[in-house]
Amino acid sequence: MKNINNTSTSIKNWSKDDQPYEKIKNYGPMQLSNSELLAILIKNGNKNNSAIDLAKAIMMRCNNCLNELGKLSLIDFQKINGIGETKSITIMAALEMGRRRLNSESVLKQSIKGSHEVAQYLNEKFKDLTYEVFAVLFLNQANKIIHFEVISKGGITGTVADPRIILRLAIGFGAVGIILCHNHPSGNLNPSNADKAITKKIGEAASLMDIKLLDHIIVSDEGYYSFMEEGLI
Repeated sequence: MKNINNTSTSIKNWSKDDQPYEKIKNYGPMQLSNSELLAILIKNGNKNNSAIDLAKAIMMRCNNCLNELGKLSLIDFQKINGIGETKSITIMAALEMGRRRLNSESVLKQSIKGSHEVAQYLNEKFKDLTYEVFAVLFLNQANKIIHFEVISKGGITGTVADPRIILRLAIGFGAVGIILCHNHPSGNLNPSNADKAITKKIGEAASLMDIKLLDHIIVSDEGYYSFMEEGLI
């Protein structure tokens, strides 16, 4: 990484039109590169590197891919010389705010028209996770999602995906339909035997309570798998 002890290369000595803070004030955030936006979060460099240099080092670590950036952990950020705990936490907080904004503008405000809409929502919600999450979407009579609940993390078993817990939540939220969902961080979309067994178990229990199991959707970076579309529900 280049050394910027030479004051002519220091950000404060750049043309104002090239300085990230001035650029965002004059032209708006859309005109900034990913590295420049990161540099604003980083705020300050160190004696050897500017904030821009540190931002570029971070982007290089994730192959200049924002999706990969979102998967970096606190420890991953701190492996970069000049990025300490405070800078790492600031970046991770900004990434989480972006995720939450996407989720707040999602399919939750709409009537569900197909599994692909749910899959798109789930991909945004799960895409940075490196572990498996099992969750349930609860729907009302108008086919609108009224609640999203993570039931377990780390895999599906009959214990953590207890139908009694799911149905208790469904009754509490006044749901008439549920959609089971989980991610496969490995990328493989094929349902396991455990996936099929828990789907059948929950579906049978839900029908006894006049609650309809509408689908079970698996998502990964490769796309999605719908039990309903594949004729398994």
